[in-house]
Amino acid sequence: MDSRSPLPGCFGGMISRRTQRKKQGPPTQAPRPASPGPSTSTGSTCCTPHEKQLLDKDVESYSPCCDFTYVVDGDDQGWLPSELPPSYTTTGESANDHSVAQTIDDTVDSFNAKLRELSCKIHAHPELMFEERYAHDLLTDFMSGQGFLVTKHYLGLPTAWRAEFSYGSGGRVVGINSEMDALRGLGHACGHNLIAVSGVGVALSLKAAMEAHRTPGKIILLGTPAEEAGGGKIILLERGGYKEMDVCIMCHPSPGSERSASVGPTIAMQAIEVEYFGQSAHAGAAPWEGTNALDAAFLAYSSVSLLRQQMKPEQRIHGIVQGKDWSPNVIPDYAKMRWLVRSPTYAELLPLVKRARNCFEAAATATSCVCKVTAERPYYDLQQNRVLGNAFADIVGNRYGVQTTQAGTTASTDFGNISYSLPALHPAFAIPTAPHGGNHTAAFTKAAATQEAHDAMLVITKGLALLGYRILEDAQFLLEVQSEFIAQTNLRSQ
Repeated sequence: MDSRSPLPGCFGGMISRRTQRKKQGPPTQAPRPASPGPSTSTGSTCCTPHEKQLLDKDVESYSPCCDFTYVVDGDDQGWLPSELPPSYTTTGESANDHSVAQTIDDTVDSFNAKLRELSCKIHAHPELMFEERYAHDLLTDFMSGQGFLVTKHYLGLPTAWRAEFSYGSGGRVVGINSEMDALRGLGHACGHNLIAVSGVGVALSLKAAMEAHRTPGKIILLGTPAEEAGGGKIILLERGGYKEMDVCIMCHPSPGSERSASVGPTIAMQAIEVEYFGQSAHAGAAPWEGTNALDAAFLAYSSVSLLRQQMKPEQRIHGIVQGKDWSPNVIPDYAKMRWLVRSPTYAELLPLVKRARNCFEAAATATSCVCKVTAERPYYDLQQNRVLGNAFADIVGNRYGVQTTQAGTTASTDFGNISYSLPALHPAFAIPTAPHGGNHTAAFTKAAATQEAHDAMLVITKGLALLGYRILEDAQFLLEVQSEFIAQTNLRSQ
């Protein structure tokens, strides 16, 4: 994490990592293994000396958002057990014309070595929120060489970028996201190196399919900074970065069973910074002359602890206390707290935030301190578009043998805000990692660099590209996607 105030980014596994869903029946077809393409690595992990130093650290780093685990309990091989929560039932029919699918598969396979190289380079150069300069330059230079119109430093964000390709006139617009940021002290412990190159792979294969099959439309690939903390996508959304898109798609790695994915929801989260200002004094000679800011922080912490008894089981509040140069013989004149408030939906989040704020302000009143509460941009719950989710499950199940579940996660992401604004899909996909080595651990940093993780990413990349192509060529399908989005929006407003 950056030392600056973090926003509710990725998927912090602060609460239960598994959400039960109503069973819809087992898949009607046994998964068929599919090769993601030729391997280009001589070893299983891309690892520079700097990277190895990061991977050897036995540490975990706090971040407010990102753990996409949708099953628990590890095994000795790195993959989680094969038993999954209820999955989608596949239709047994291909969602796309075989020739188009072959074009997409061949294109992703042809870029396999380059995607692996890009991923390893990003993994070896981890950068924090809004500091992703190396990744920005690396990816924009590459996309410029592939026939895309590239805009660097997009919409005033120094490390955001846009790569656009259009074919023919008219048509629909498919949006894609590539994340790039890493975690302080851990590097790419959330696998954003894989997310970055997956977005590139989707865009490249869609471009090839549009050209080969003469399908009009537009691709917009956004390089989105600061997902872990900073809300980069929210800023781009506020500045119009998503307004042309008919849909937006991306993916995210997680622990899980081999050849599995999840299109379940994530939860809403509000990051809050609380500062208390008091008056210093000699703690032994004249403590009555001081106003203890640390007392205010402790009182607020206790108040929130009492509030938890009246919270719903699926809600969470958790925080830490920070300060500056405290000494036991000086009354602290300043204390800062970082809080995260979580609830299944944004609508449920708002009243819980108000109750938490009452605790913070009451502590200031009781201790005669001045209180400053700063509520940052909230991360909305992720509203996966069910029509897109069903179609994705069909594609990756029938063609690549990937089982897709609807299991949710108690993670949070700024892509949730995108899903409130337009139809969106954000599948999590499984990569092998050590037991208890989920997102935001040193073990997951190591896992995100392996050939096995890269291969799993390629399969999901192909599936998302096929889904994107269906948006471009099937007007009726897009109408169904849009109708589902409207229905979800109306349901939230009730």
